[in-house]
Amino acid sequence: MTRKIIIDTDPGIDDAVALTASLFDPRLEVLAVTATAGTVTAEQATSNVCAIVSMLDPPRYPRIGKAIPPETASAIDDLFLNGRCGLGELSVGETQRQHLPSSEKVIAELVRKYPGEITLVCLGPLSNLARLYRRDPAAINLLDKIVISGGAVNVAGNASCVAEFNLFFDPAAASEVFASPTTKSLLPLDVTGEVQFGVELLEQLPSTETRAGELLHQMMPFAFRTAHQRLGRELIPLIDAATIAAVVEPELFQWTEMAGKVETQGLLTRGMSVFDQRLRPEWQANMEVALSADIEAVKGLVCRSLRYAGQKS
Repeated sequence: MTRKIIIDTDPGIDDAVALTASLFDPRLEVLAVTATAGTVTAEQATSNVCAIVSMLDPPRYPRIGKAIPPETASAIDDLFLNGRCGLGELSVGETQRQHLPSSEKVIAELVRKYPGEITLVCLGPLSNLARLYRRDPAAINLLDKIVISGGAVNVAGNASCVAEFNLFFDPAAASEVFASPTTKSLLPLDVTGEVQFGVELLEQLPSTETRAGELLHQMMPFAFRTAHQRLGRELIPLIDAATIAAVVEPELFQWTEMAGKVETQGLLTRGMSVFDQRLRPEWQANMEVALSADIEAVKGLVCRSLRYAGQKS
């Protein structure tokens, strides 16, 4: 059986890799790809989603949701590592955004059509989900579960010394989602940050004669080059691809029930994910958190998914 999913994303390079793997995976039925601001602006995120889906031309076209600029998010982005348009050396033009429904509207319509069947996979900030929760709280309860790429439990952040980017970008939204009465699975940097690849990954990508390969080869060399030049890193993590792997094969990850909240006001701790790990916790557990995984198996799954995308495109 296939799992019905909606992917909520702010495409950067890592998100684009995750979309490539997802759109051709026979175990997943991607009903929609909804854009959100984060790595890039809301407008650019929508254009990037349209460009990725159009370029890949998957066998089943997902619905596309338009990103709305968030009201509470910080004025940051992640173009530093992702390039001018967010997709490395891929140039993305304007799209007819005015004809697209908003992301939260797409999510609401689909969960009502398939109540209890959809997994919402959040690869970017949680702005869309929080907006849906505020405007249509009944809709969020129709989701089967939410899988979130974000947070950090026992490791440093990547947007600040304590905060992961997706939660740091819109901590108010993240706080609302963490507190919502839904089934949540969290993939923090503790595990996703360990799914790292060296430049030899380029040799394992699909041929440029395939649609998937053409897209990936316009992004991945840029990602390795930029990580080396700006961070001094020879390995890059594919955080969002690892999150998709957790949706497809959750048994590769070790899950722990935890009680988590998000700091929204701290001067030094904005966006920090805080977990009650006391011997006698006072907070009630509200999510399962992946703290470790079979990293080599996850990396193998990511590579196989990309090669399969190449075969099918």
